[in-house]
Amino acid sequence: MTVVTRFAPSPTGYLHVGGARTALYSWLFAKNQGGEFVLRIEDTDIERSTDEAKQAILDGMQWLGLTWDTGPVYQTDRFDRYKALIQQLLDEGKAYKCFMSAEELDAIREQQKAHGEKPRYPGTWRDRTDHPEGQPYVVRFKTPLEGEVVIKDHIRGTITVANSELDDLIILRSDGTPTYNFCVVVDDWDMGITHVVRGEDHVNNTPRQINILKALGAPIPEYAHVSMILGDDGKKLSKRHGAVSVMQYRDDGYLPQALMNYLVRLGWSHGDQEIFSQQEMIELFSLDAIGQSASAFNTEKLIWLNQHYIKSLPAEDVAEHAKWHFEQLGIDVSNGPALEAVIGIQADRVKTLKELAEISRYFYEEYEEFDEKAAKKHLRPVAKEPLEQVKVNLLALTDWNPEAIQQAINTTAESLGVGMGKVGMPLRVAVTGSGNSPSLDITLNLLTKGQIEQRIDKALTYIANRENS
Repeated sequence: MTVVTRFAPSPTGYLHVGGARTALYSWLFAKNQGGEFVLRIEDTDIERSTDEAKQAILDGMQWLGLTWDTGPVYQTDRFDRYKALIQQLLDEGKAYKCFMSAEELDAIREQQKAHGEKPRYPGTWRDRTDHPEGQPYVVRFKTPLEGEVVIKDHIRGTITVANSELDDLIILRSDGTPTYNFCVVVDDWDMGITHVVRGEDHVNNTPRQINILKALGAPIPEYAHVSMILGDDGKKLSKRHGAVSVMQYRDDGYLPQALMNYLVRLGWSHGDQEIFSQQEMIELFSLDAIGQSASAFNTEKLIWLNQHYIKSLPAEDVAEHAKWHFEQLGIDVSNGPALEAVIGIQADRVKTLKELAEISRYFYEEYEEFDEKAAKKHLRPVAKEPLEQVKVNLLALTDWNPEAIQQAINTTAESLGVGMGKVGMPLRVAVTGSGNSPSLDITLNLLTKGQIEQRIDKALTYIANRENS
């Protein structure tokens, strides 16, 4: 048997982290088993589905690297198939037309509640044939009146539901559109889905869907219902906890490798291991190793992982994602040192790619003003001579490399009889505009002599103006 899994989001909003984790688990299981992964867009809720949401799902999946083997398949393209099977169930007496109005059903449910009963459709039209002409109706599935549905869930163990607990659900609305529970069943059958990995909020749908699969003579897939993700405060993860959209994590400067690694550990584990390459995830992943309890989202842990990946991934991999953040700030990275080189010296200093872009601006464009606090402290009249002398020594270099640059700075300090800080700090502020940067030898090495001369002159002008004010 070839394992086939699917991720089937509804395009009524962005791809959130809970959906992304479900997609990741489904994708990993397919890859672990040498199987196939299907992306299906469940857009039967026409009023709430939007093209923007569809694109947001595709963007989120692609950014995470969750490539699909089949899809995206849109349910709205398959309405003829659903309706043909609904007619088949009607012809076989496994479904029926129900002419009960919404008002009638609401009144019945209120009565049931008043008597302490579970509100449900009472099967009024289940066996009636006196159908009124020209009246609107829905089609309901005939749920078996006896027996039970047994679900052997990979995460929750065996779940048993008596059919007497289930009512006859609607499979075709009065406007002629098929409902979610029916479309899902047909799609899983037609697409050969062998394993359904989805959120625990679908547990109640599963026995209904299994009954429909049986009525159609379709095979029953295996199920794994994943627990929800909670915020740091123990409540269901939502916007109030910060970013929950996958693409918002990209915008905030996280690497997809970090988010993937973080999400896989929100419910699944392999011993005490915390850091997993994608290949390790694929090789080690198992549905049966997913825990039952809800997982709490911990932003600090995600930041830690992001820092790890910024530092440990090849610089060219980080650059691939970092470039977007430079572009968002209007920084042209083609006008300066190779981005990989900047990442190589800045990676230890940042938590996010957004921060990386913000603190690396001076490599690609002139800063407008000095950091006020740094300039006040280090660009004083006493720094004039060290800056003038170090400029001469730097411009005189024939070899432009970190060792030669450091020697020029050392020579300046020695010739003036001052400590390294008296040369280094004014030079750092002059060249970068602030008091923070990687070590000066490697920072200056990524800039040109022309840039350095211009920036030292700018600092000397600042000092002159300060003396005359």
